[in-house]
Amino acid sequence: MRPGTALLRLTTTHERRSILDGAWWPRSRSLASELPGLISALTERLGPITRIGLDSAAWDEIPTRVTVDDRVVHIDVFSVGDDTALVTRGEQDHFSLLVVPPDTPPEAARAALTEAVRSGNLKQAQQILIDTSL
Repeated sequence: MRPGTALLRLTTTHERRSILDGAWWPRSRSLASELPGLISALTERLGPITRIGLDSAAWDEIPTRVTVDDRVVHIDVFSVGDDTALVTRGEQDHFSLLVVPPDTPPEAARAALTEAVRSGNLKQAQQILIDTSL
């Protein structure tokens, strides 16, 4: 896949009993290339997205906001390094996504995406990446 093609998996249940609500496998470390596809895919599934929080160390350049389909999405950065993206819809509705590093081998990435959306998953993002690495 080329940069900007969002590979996203979201849980299919509305119960939200798992730690993670989905997983995203960006194809590069360029947010300018990757975020529009992610935001479009999330908006299609969840409705309008207002903010995305990301790990500052995982990306080459981090804008403060991006505009997708005439909607501004604010970008927050954190130095936590927890392998997640925090997506905000509306005022207080948050979704947590595992972020699979772009250089992850396809087999390991698919396993991580699958584990992140498994019903009842209680593993943190970092543990999923460790458990599914080849």
